[in-house]
Formats: sequence, C-alpha cells, structure tokens
Amino acid sequence: MSTLFPHTLREDPAGAESPGHRLLIRAGYVRRVAPGIYTWLPLGYRVLRNVERIVREEMEAIGSQEVHFPALAPGELFAASGRLAMYGDLLFRLTDRKSVSYVLGPTHEELFTTLVRDELSSYKDYPLALFQIQTKYRDEARPRAGVLRGREFLMKDGYTFDLDEAGFERAYERHRAAYIRIFERIGLDFRVVAAMSGAMGGTASEEFLAPSADGEDTFVHCASCGYAANTEAVRIAVPPARDGRAEPPIDILATPDTPTIDSLVARLRELYPDRDLGAADTLKNVVLKTRQPGATEWELLIVGVPGDREVDLVRVAGALDPVEVAPADAADLAAQPALVKGYIGPQGLPDIRYVVDPLVAPGTSWVTGANVIDRHAANVVRGRDFEPAGEIGAAALRDDDRCVSCGQPLSIARGIEVGHIFDLGRRFSDTFGLDALGPDGKPVGIAMGCYGLGVSRVVGALAEQSHDENGLIWPREVAPADVHLVLAGNKDDVRETTESAAAALDRAGLRILLDDRTVSTGVKFADAELLGAPTVVVFGRGLANGEVELRDRRTGERSDVPLVELESWLRDQWAAS
Repeated sequence: MSTLFPHTLREDPAGAESPGHRLLIRAGYVRRVAPGIYTWLPLGYRVLRNVERIVREEMEAIGSQEVHFPALAPGELFAASGRLAMYGDLLFRLTDRKSVSYVLGPTHEELFTTLVRDELSSYKDYPLALFQIQTKYRDEARPRAGVLRGREFLMKDGYTFDLDEAGFERAYERHRAAYIRIFERIGLDFRVVAAMSGAMGGTASEEFLAPSADGEDTFVHCASCGYAANTEAVRIAVPPARDGRAEPPIDILATPDTPTIDSLVARLRELYPDRDLGAADTLKNVVLKTRQPGATEWELLIVGVPGDREVDLVRVAGALDPVEVAPADAADLAAQPALVKGYIGPQGLPDIRYVVDPLVAPGTSWVTGANVIDRHAANVVRGRDFEPAGEIGAAALRDDDRCVSCGQPLSIARGIEVGHIFDLGRRFSDTFGLDALGPDGKPVGIAMGCYGLGVSRVVGALAEQSHDENGLIWPREVAPADVHLVLAGNKDDVRETTESAAAALDRAGLRILLDDRTVSTGVKFADAELLGAPTVVVFGRGLANGEVELRDRRTGERSDVPLVELESWLRDQWAAS
C-alpha cells in the first residue's frame, strides 16, 4: 500500500448520491471523469475483473463461445432494425469523414445477428450460443449513483440461436441457471422477477434485481408463493367481472368546484349520506400523450384508474414500450375543448383512445366526470355506458395489493437491475434474413434469445448491499484481495515478519494487500475497514507470543492465530463460510 495509487479519502466526496457510490470513491476504486463516465482505479479494476472472470467461466460452462465486437457500429444496421428511432436520444451518434453514419453500441443484437447470418447456412450448424463482454454507451439524460447508471459501462451480452422454440426454451433455462450461479458466486443478494423486454423486443422476459434502498427499479414480491415482478410487468389481483345491466341509470350530479378527487368525495357524501362513498368509488381519467418511435406528432391517450390511485407513468411506459409517453400539458388540452379538465368521463368522449387499468373491471359502476363543467355522473358502468379500447397496468401499486397467483398480500421493494434475459423470437433474424437451410432444403427461421448482465453495475450493486458505516465489505470471490495484512507499528522485526508472511501467503496462491505504510496504526485500521477485504490480519504485539490477530470484515469477529498456522486457518475459515 505504500505504492498503491491513489490515496483513500477521509471525507465523503461532493456529489456522491448513495452509500456505495460514496464508498467506491473514498476507497479509491473509481474516479469521476464526467457525468456518468468513470475511471476504474487499480483496486476497483481488480473487483471488476473478478466479476468478469466469474461471468466468463459460467458462460463457457454452458457452451457459450466468446467473441468481441467493435463498440462502433454502422448506423444503417440500427436503422434497419428500427432501433435508431426506438433508442432516440439514448444513442451516441457520429459521422465519419466520408459522411457515413455510426453509433456507439448500446447493445449488439444487430451485429450478432448479421455475423451469424454471414457465417452459417445449414441446420447442422445449430444450436449456437455466443457472448461478449464489451463496453456499451447510452446517452443517459440523468446518470446517477456512479457506476450504477452510467453513460459508458461494461456489459455482458449473449445470444442463442435455435431452429425452433423448444430449442430456445432449453437454451433459456441453461442461461437462467447460469445467471443464478453467477450471482450466487459473486455474493449478491438478488431476486428473479417477471419483466418487460423494452426496446429489445421479445416476449418471455425476466430481470435479476439486487434489492437496495437506492435502486431505481421498483418490484413486488409475494412471500407466500414466490411470485415477483417489476412494476412494468406486475399483475395484481383485480375484482371479478360483474353483470352491470342491473345497475341504476346514469345520474348527472351538480358538483360545482370539485375538480379534484378529494373535493368530489366531500360533495358525494353530501349527496349520498347513506352510501359511504369514497375515492375508490370514483373513476379518475388522466390525459397523457404518446409518440411512436421516429414520429414527430403526439397523440392523446386517456387512462382510467380508480380515484384512490395515481397513474404510474413507469407502468404505462412499460406497457406501451417502445412508444414514448408523457403527461398532456395545457396546450394539449386546449386543442381538445371537449375535454373538460377535472370533469372528464369515459362516456361520450371525442375520438381519443381510452384505456383502463384492470382494476376497472367489466360491469363495475363508478362516479366520474360528466364532460361538463361542474357536473359529475354517478352509476357509470363499464360495458353498458362505456367500453375502453383496452386494458393496461396503469395504477400505482400499494402494499395492500394482492398476489395474482395466490391472493396473498404483495410487498413492494426497490432494486438495482443487474441482469435481463428474454426471448427475442424471430424479430432480428427476420429483419436481417438469418435462417438455415433445413433437412428438406427449405429455409428455417432462427429463434433467438438475449441475455444481458451489467458487469460494472454489479460492482456498484455490491457496494450498495455490502457495506457498513466504516466501509465496504466485499464477498470473497470478487474482493480485490483475499487478505489485508496490517503492519501495526514500525519496528524492523515486525516489518520483516509481516513481509515474510505476505510473501509466503502470496506463494500459496492467496491475493495479498500489505499495508506497509509509515502512517499511524489507527489510519491503517480505518483504511482496512474502508477498503473491505474479507479478512484482515494484524501483525502487532501478539507476535511476541508467535500470534497474529484475525479479523473477519463481515462479522467483526476477532481471533488470535498462531503465525505458523495462519495459512491453514485462513483456508479453514473460508471453507466454513
């Protein structure tokens, strides 16, 4: 450590947004270059390479072969797949001196597909699995939390190529199992949740989320049956459909000055003192606007949810992806005079697409806007008085929501997405003409699967999960060193013994970090906790008795160990853990 670059920091860095982000900078693992762009320093790069090694080992163990594509990709490939428009401003685009368009790859589906197309032709060449570990680029509008959401990041993306769906399903299960092994080896706490495929396309889709209070993703899980899904894909138990034909006819109510749900409920309790009506009995209709990829014009969309819920734009965007979604503004509403703000109802709407959350079940009766200022309508029944164009999960989730599988309460948590696997189907193979000549001489379309894993993001997720008030606590397989040796004091005989032990442990195949600095012992102990190696060995007063002190960074346990037995003690300790 007397030669380690750079020095640790005593104070939290300005602008660091989460505990893991602060500690990675303080411990000298990363340094910020620009928003969302970080340099990996020697110890941080060791951790990153350890994660990379585990990923590579598990991918190769299931027969996936590693390739390496350029980061610079022809723009025409992304235009052909439609993702030039889908990614929009997320893409870094550039033009060379010959005015040819390129992009810095956010992912590499296009290049993988065209490579396989150009190299293989027969059904005998399949199945095939390829992967790469490559730097990716996305022009994030709001990069945050250091390496958790960057504009440049290291990612493993892999793809499978099969002749039929049955082959894809086998490949998917192999990769799913490999991902579970990867995250278990890394030491990450994770959940596998149902997800949407996003701009990648595809159908079957699962995310691997690392629970963290500082995570950007929200997910729900059921402790009873194990169901889990992110907010874009979650399904909750909804009321059963009813026969609404027996409901009373629509009743137009005088409701002056009631543009909000709270003011409407207060008025309803005056009008219907015997019915105990609340916000859950009202139908809130929220005006949004959507824009197709590559389009310039927006179209209005009205979403109906129970009045005791808000519209969750994340859920709506997930349901409509890759369509862009935003709240409608005053100008949008002014262009539609039939939409009376605060009094919008689904009955008799102008020619604007109207959808509802599944909580607005067929046959249910609602109090909603009458499309007239200061008027609401009671007894408005879905299926009798209005029929939505469709259903999308749009209502904000609550802790009292019930599991769609078993009916038990769901819990809401936050997490960091560290992996995503999904079915690409034949979207890219059809686009780029990837097929194989079958045994009957006819072409067979290739079914593809996609398997992404955020290598650099895993490091950030580990930092968020594995720390205490004093510093980082790295799981053993990814730590920058197996053992952190602390030379307590500066006596020549202690230094000589410590350096000799370090050399012996190094020869035995252990990764050693030796604090040989001439700073105070207190500073060394503080840095040992900050840097987070799993085991700290202190060479100090105990050497007079032939002993060193062993400290377990994870549990805080301390024990005195004979120096001559140090290596065997370390190996026994790790085997037990």
